[in-house]
Amino acid sequence: MEYTIKVFVYTFGLLIGMLILLACGGWLRRRQIKQGQEDVSGIGSMESAVFALFGLLVAFTFSGAATRLDDKRKLIIEEANAIGTAYLRLDLLAVRDQAPLRENFRNYLDARLSAYKKLEDPAAANGEFARANLLQGEIWRRGVAASRAPDAHPDAARLLLPALNQMIDITTTRTMAMELHPPRVVFVMLFGFALVSSLLAGYAMGGNSRQRLLHKLCFALVVAAAVFVILDLEYPRYGWIRIDTFDRVLLELRASMK
Repeated sequence: MEYTIKVFVYTFGLLIGMLILLACGGWLRRRQIKQGQEDVSGIGSMESAVFALFGLLVAFTFSGAATRLDDKRKLIIEEANAIGTAYLRLDLLAVRDQAPLRENFRNYLDARLSAYKKLEDPAAANGEFARANLLQGEIWRRGVAASRAPDAHPDAARLLLPALNQMIDITTTRTMAMELHPPRVVFVMLFGFALVSSLLAGYAMGGNSRQRLLHKLCFALVVAAAVFVILDLEYPRYGWIRIDTFDRVLLELRASMK
């Protein structure tokens, strides 16, 4: 919720800034008209270039944020599949080795789920991630030893160990996916282009004697809303747009671990 408030403050500030610059642009145009200094030659092409660049920037950042959101959802499903496959392949081990490993798996999945629930508290989340990493090491050591036991299935090592390795690797992929965002300068440019576009739009409409307040307000609101959604998509564990619902595949897997 804290992140949502922060993003709302940023975008509300952008909205106010855009409205101010729309008014400033209109005032500047009317002032030049009164003083007889208006020269609009070449302005149209310059405005078109700026608006086109702004539109491309919005499109690319929105598309990138949406793509990264989908990738994060897919990684949750991939992790559930990896853990589920490794858990099923424990049947290849000797009966005496299965029970402790199954308990490790349950604790491991609990730690992973708890870590993502506590992301808004970095210290608590890091503690759960550390616990999960310790359990990973224990699962791997026990899995290697158990797969080499004389009474294990002959193919236990060949089938179980790659599954465990994939289960461990997906955690690194998910961690890096959480950190994958555009450089901060991209968001600075997004805000900057929005403000510059507002100034130019206000200037373009300033030559009309009627004040198009509705058009200006709608323009500012639409742009601010688009920026809000982009920022919310980038951090789907903190804002209004969330991927928590996809954790149900992990919860269902945990429920199936008897």
